[in-house]
Order: sequence, then structure tokens, then C-alpha cells
Amino acid sequence: MSKPPRSFPEAAEKKAPPAPPTADRRKKLRETPTTVLSLDPDILCFIFAFLDMFDLVRCSLVCKFWNAILETRSLREFYERRLKDSSTFAASSSKFAEKPLRVILGEVAMEQHRLALERGGFYVDQWKGHSTTVAQCRMKMGKLVTGVGDKVIRLWSLDSYKCIEEHSIPDTFPLVDFDFDESKIVGLIGNHLCIWRRNGKRSIFPSLEGKFVKGSCMRYFDPEAVIGCDDGAVRVFDMYSRRCSQIIRMHYAPITCLCLSEDQLILSGSTSGNITISDPSSVQQVATLRSSDTRGIRTLCFNPSSQLLFAGSAIGYTYCWDLRTRRLLWGNRVSPNVVYSLQHLQSDTSTLAVGGIDGILRLLNQNDGSIVSCCIMDDKLLSTFQSPSPSIQRRKGRRLPGDTYINIDQIPMAARPSITCLAVGMKKIVTTHKTNEIRLWKFKGNASLLDLDALLFFNDRILFSWKERNTRKIMQLVTLKSKLISALEP
Repeated sequence: MSKPPRSFPEAAEKKAPPAPPTADRRKKLRETPTTVLSLDPDILCFIFAFLDMFDLVRCSLVCKFWNAILETRSLREFYERRLKDSSTFAASSSKFAEKPLRVILGEVAMEQHRLALERGGFYVDQWKGHSTTVAQCRMKMGKLVTGVGDKVIRLWSLDSYKCIEEHSIPDTFPLVDFDFDESKIVGLIGNHLCIWRRNGKRSIFPSLEGKFVKGSCMRYFDPEAVIGCDDGAVRVFDMYSRRCSQIIRMHYAPITCLCLSEDQLILSGSTSGNITISDPSSVQQVATLRSSDTRGIRTLCFNPSSQLLFAGSAIGYTYCWDLRTRRLLWGNRVSPNVVYSLQHLQSDTSTLAVGGIDGILRLLNQNDGSIVSCCIMDDKLLSTFQSPSPSIQRRKGRRLPGDTYINIDQIPMAARPSITCLAVGMKKIVTTHKTNEIRLWKFKGNASLLDLDALLFFNDRILFSWKERNTRKIMQLVTLKSKLISALEP
């Protein structure tokens, strides 16, 4: 049975083109936010090409989709060509092809970090972060936590200098030590452990009176927190049951500093000048590392990438041991007085930052302990600007000869207040000085390996003649870089 023919009006209505969008609809489309996760691969390739090496490595870890884009052949060829033209990459083509792109970019990022710290120009941003004093700082994932001195502990964004969170400390307890991760801050306050959650909740453990004489330092590795005590023992606490699970005798002198390895070994320094390594799983000492400093070890830092342990002493020495062989690799006097803090960037096996009572920021070669650069803040004020929270003073930085500690009296004290603590990030170092000010040292590397003209060669199918025909769109894409970095923040 045949279908009846459609009328002409009906057919015309069926074939009519869609109505043009109304003004309200066009406005709604313009106002719809575009997130970085909604961008197609071509646009992501374009944005990735504007990022530096360290940010690209972070992008590769966001999801499988982004990692696959970074491993595309055209992007690999572009970076291989650009990196080989630069002085920071000298590997052969075969070595480049054997490694994932994110590994290669990570190596280049570490090399650029080293060159920036050792040779690059730098400036210092300084602001008043606390009402009285601040003596400790920790830096991770673009965030900074400061405290010890007054009754607050603050979390800062290093991109905007904005105080993101502020947590109060009970009046009856002094803040002794702290550390943090993406969800919480863990601190030792008096004889209590305290956990500040990022959602605003605070949890103070029951009094630990009788558990130890006095705690001097604290580190944690979920789910356990380790407290170093004046009686030479460490107490291991389960942060969820709030109970002391272990007491391990480490020294016969007060413990001054702690660090934890990735396989959960406990490393502690003491006023005796020795360093003891213990394994909580067996409650036994693994080894004792001896220094020549009888006045004590003041700070420790462990590098899991190289299995090297670094220590700073009360008379200005820094030491390095290889934990695989328990052998002392080097010990050099880098300062005439106490070394309070030493740190390195995670995964960096080249540069060690050292600070102490003389106020000079020293950069050492991790392999032999030689001083590669000494830095101080100059009196010259470059600019002053207002961030969302404090007023920032930007001052010029100055490098000194490696033997500056001999002529230290010639440097004004205002240019070198004692460095009580430091934290190292990518091309930046944060220092505290037991004043109310925080300093962020920003080091400049070489000019970016990428420029817009070179970018047009890496994928002709995507970017051919974009510069001539889509200048405005290119500029809009460039502005998405900051949004991309913000999306990577935890």
C-alpha cells in the first residue's frame, strides 16, 4: 500500500533550515565557561607548547588523555628539534626516542632549575606574613605554610601571595614543628599533636604528658606521625587511633631533627653529632652515621632520587652520606656559624640550598659539597605592589663570591638576617628569618625555548598560517595558560 504524497507545505517545513540563534541564546553561548578539560586535542597541543618544562611534566600526570597528547609524534618531533638546538639538551636521537617525552622534559626542567639557581639573575619578594615572628616554612605544590612564633599558622598561594587559610593555635600551647599535604596540616603543639583539616576542622590529640619529656621536632608519613624527643627517643603515633604505637631509642642525647625515607626508615640527628637510622617495622637501629661535629646536628634532608642524606651542623659544616653504603661522601665547612636549614627540590640531584645564622643563602653541589653560589638581598627596592593580602616589596638580589664567609663582617646585617628555615621550589626558594617577614627568592632561567614563530613548525596540520589569519584567537589561547596552571593546583 503506497504512502500518500506529502503536501508541499509539509515538505518545505521539513527542509527549512534551523532558525538563527536569538540574541539571548548568543549571549548564553558567550557566557558559557570553557574549562581546560573541555578543549580538543589540537587546542591542547597549542597550549602545551607555551608551557615550560616543569608544567608539561605536571600536565602529563593529570590524566591519560593529556599524557597521550604529550606523546604525539608531532609534539615529540617539535620538542626534540627545539631541545637539541638549546644548550640544555645534548642527548642523541636514539636516547630521545627511547624515553617518554615527560621523562625528557623532566630532565630538562631539572637542568633549567639548576642553571637558574647557580647562574641566573634573581629578585626577592618580601612581605609581612605574621604579626610578630615566623621561624618555619614548608612548601609543596605551589603552596606555602608558615608558622612558629605567633599564635597562627598560615597557608599561602605563591602565585598570588594571598593567605588562603589561617588556623589558630591554642594560647596554652606553643607551635614546635609542622608539615602539610593537600588535605591537612599536622603540627606539634606543646605535648599535643594537632591536625588542621583543609575544610576548617581542627583535631587536638589527648595530652601526651608522660609519653615523652619534650618534643623538639615532628614529621609524618600517613598514617603515622613521628616525634623526636629530648630524651633521645622517637615516639610513633597513629594519627587515626591517636595512640602511641612505638617508642624507639635512637640516641642518648636530645634529638634535634628528623626526616623519613620513602621506605619509612626514621633518620634522626642529635646534639651528640651522630645520626641514627631505625626501622619501625623491626624496632631496631639500622645504622649510626658519625660526624666530626661534637656540638650537634641541626638539620637533615634526604634525597630519595639519589639515596643521599644531607646534614647541617652547629659549627657550619654540611655532610653527605650515601645510605646504600652508609659511607660519608663529603663534609665541608660552608659557614662560620650554625647551619639551620638545608633543602633541595624534589627529584633534583644537583643543587642543595643551605641557610643559617649568618643569613647568606648558599647553593651547593650535591655531589661534592662545593659552593657554587652565595646570595643575599640587596638594599635596592625595585618595586612595591599590593597583593590580595599583604603589601609586597620587590628587591634586587646579589650574588657573592663563594668564600664570602671569610669577609662576612663587611656585609650589613640588614642584608643578611639569620635564615631559620628554607624551602625549595622550581626556580624559587622561600626563607624565614625569625622576624615577621617572609622572603621569596625567584631565579630567572634562560629565555624560553619556545617562541611563536617556532611553534608554527611543530604541526602544520594544526597551526598552518594561524599567525596571519587568527591572531586574535592565538592571543586568547595564550591567556588560557594561567587557567591551565590553576586547574592543575590541588
